[in-house]
Amino acid sequence: MEHVNPGNENLNASTMPTNSNIAVIFAGGSGRRMNRDGKPKQFLELKGKPIIIYTLELFENHPDIEGIVVVCLESWIPELHRQLSKFDIRKVKVIVPGGETGQDSIYNGLSAAADLYGPEAVVLIHDGVRPLIKEETITDNIRTVREKGSCITCVPTTETFVVGKPDGLFEIPERKDSLIARAPQSFLLGDILSAHRKALSEGRHDFIDSCSMMNHYGYKLSTVIGPVENIKITTPMDYFVFKTMVDVKEVQQVFGF
Repeated sequence: MEHVNPGNENLNASTMPTNSNIAVIFAGGSGRRMNRDGKPKQFLELKGKPIIIYTLELFENHPDIEGIVVVCLESWIPELHRQLSKFDIRKVKVIVPGGETGQDSIYNGLSAAADLYGPEAVVLIHDGVRPLIKEETITDNIRTVREKGSCITCVPTTETFVVGKPDGLFEIPERKDSLIARAPQSFLLGDILSAHRKALSEGRHDFIDSCSMMNHYGYKLSTVIGPVENIKITTPMDYFVFKTMVDVKEVQQVFGF
C-alpha cells in the first residue's frame, strides 16, 4: 500500500502521544449517482470549494483533533494535494489510495494511522461527503469513546421502519427504539484494527460500515445524537440541501443570528 505524505516525513508512532484524537476520512467514492462524468462527488465544488475540503475543515479547525488520514481515489490524490495547499489544510498527515471495497479502503486508512499513532488513539471514521456535522458532534464522539470505548453518530428516525424476515413476513420496530446510523463512527484505534484484521482472516470484505463490523464481533457500541442535517451527499438532491445549508449559515454570519 502506497502512503502519500504531504510534508510530514518525520512523523511516526513513537513520536506521537498515545492518547491522540484523529480522523480517518473516506473520499474514495466515484459518484455515479451524481450523474457526472469524470469528477468524483467529493471533488464537486460549491462556491469554489470542493465538498471534501468543507468536510476536512471541520476536523482541521477542531482543537482536539491532532491529525487526519485521508483515503482517496488513487488517480485523484494529486488533485487532493493541490486543494489541501490551496485551502491551507495542515492536519492531513498522510493520504492513501482506496481498496477494492469500502471496507478495504477504511482498512488502508486505519493501517496508515497505526503507523503514526498508538492503539489508544481515538479514531473518528467519517465520510468525505458528509460536510454538515458540527464541532460538538466531533467533541461528543471523542468524549464517548474515552468513556465507553466505541460510538456511532445517529439521528432519530422520523418514519417507520419495515424489516423483512426470511419467512416473507415483516417486523416493524417501535419508532421510539429506532435510530439511523450516520458518521462519524468512532473507536479506539486498536479495537477497530483488531476487528478489521479478524474480518480479513475470515475472508470477509462485505461489511457495509464500521459499526456493523464492530457489532458483529461483539463490541459494545454507544450512540451520539448528531445533527439531522448530517447527510451524505450522494445525489443531486443532497447537493441542493447542502447548498441551502451553506447559504443559511452565511446569512446567519452576516446578520449575527
